[in-house]
Amino acid sequence: MGIEVGGLLGLIWLIILIWAIVKVAKSPAGGISKLLWILVLLFFPLIGLIIWLLLGPKG
Repeated sequence: MGIEVGGLLGLIWLIILIWAIVKVAKSPAGGISKLLWILVLLFFPLIGLIIWLLLGPKG
């Protein structure tokens, strides 16, 4: 049962990460800013997502 729960949580986490990357890509921020946010989200998924939610582009 633990494997199924872990797999489900991993899938949910992946969906949240993809959603954040899409939001960054669609934001009105400049190209370099978008690239940096996406790299932060990819290389530091947990901390990057938290920082993006707190400090990232709004709207």
